[in-house]
Amino acid sequence: MFASHRTGTLLGTRILLGVSGGIAAYKSAVLARLLKKAGAEVRVVMTEGAQAFIQPLTFQALTGEPVGTSLLDPEAEAGMGHIELARWAELILIAPASANLIARLSRGHADDLLTTLCLASGAERMLAPAMNQQMWAHPAVQENVDRLKAQGWGILGPDAGEQACGDIGSGRMMEPEAIIDTLQASPGQRPAEGLEIVITAGPTREAIDPVRYLTNHSSGKMGYALAAAAQALGATVTLISGPVRLATPPGVARVDVDSAEQMLDAAERAAMTADIFIAAAAVADYRPATAAEQKIKKGSEDELVLRLIKNPDVVATIAAGENAPFTVGFAAETEALEHHALDKLERKRLMMIVANQVGGGLGFDRDDNAATLYWREPEEQIRSERFDAQPKSALAEKLIMRIVAHYRSATSA
Repeated sequence: MFASHRTGTLLGTRILLGVSGGIAAYKSAVLARLLKKAGAEVRVVMTEGAQAFIQPLTFQALTGEPVGTSLLDPEAEAGMGHIELARWAELILIAPASANLIARLSRGHADDLLTTLCLASGAERMLAPAMNQQMWAHPAVQENVDRLKAQGWGILGPDAGEQACGDIGSGRMMEPEAIIDTLQASPGQRPAEGLEIVITAGPTREAIDPVRYLTNHSSGKMGYALAAAAQALGATVTLISGPVRLATPPGVARVDVDSAEQMLDAAERAAMTADIFIAAAAVADYRPATAAEQKIKKGSEDELVLRLIKNPDVVATIAAGENAPFTVGFAAETEALEHHALDKLERKRLMMIVANQVGGGLGFDRDDNAATLYWREPEEQIRSERFDAQPKSALAEKLIMRIVAHYRSATSA
């Protein structure tokens, strides 16, 4: 089986890439190219629906191999028949997987070349769903996905965001780069296996009175994406969340807080047993010196003066603690991004920091993000890695993999 001999590389791995019908089929061409670039042997099988969106010739040019399109193709059967192709594959990867294909696979249909190969092969099997967000949420689709999971299928994604139809929600095919990272990271060994990771996310609210508060524009999406990625990569995850409207990622323990002081209290308790602490929350720097017990009424004065005092610095406090975990901060800046990020890295005694530009439509409350990861090498040199704009789910997976790799290196030195 494919999973039994994975070494974290795709070099020489025999991958059967299945492509079903849907606008996301264009991503499969990118995926095929990246699989080849990673050193895999790739053969492509397309459903009839897929051929309405992209031509077999595209995949033939990218892989250098003939493309399977028909179960009853005399020319194909004269060469490598469908049984031989099923035996050849170490991994069957279907991307995109439409709702229709998921339904047929879950019921054991063998009415075209791709579904027949899936039944005839003992290879590891994974699929990346792609469909309208309402379809993905439909109970029948979720039931079919659960049935496939029970049969041993790995499910990659889907991502959330704007879709080709104009809807916004979960259902987009996972980006090809994220699929590659996932395949390279998952041998059955998972890079974060055995680690306890604590992540803060979202804004804090600092009370002015019982109905008003100071806060910021953080949606929590990046922190929640990090929590989901860390859990998927094998970690035990505690998510300390400010007030957001997001569902808790499956398998993640969530602690809800409102204020910066509450977040610090929860963080200090969780960090006591944590291996890695990632401070993705946008914690308010200041809070009102006093919060009124009753709603402040509008008087005749033209001004209302609030006296603010500094909040505790959550990430700096955790990093300075006795037996501190491997601590990673975030720097969300509107200008001089690198300067401010490196200043925080040094001043707060962090192991790594993720810097991203915010404001002017960037950063907050978006489904995509770009970032630069900074860290200091043992020889005191500052290193960095840039991640271009991509879905936060894909970025989160890359960041968790890099953070875990640096943690492993630091703790084994």
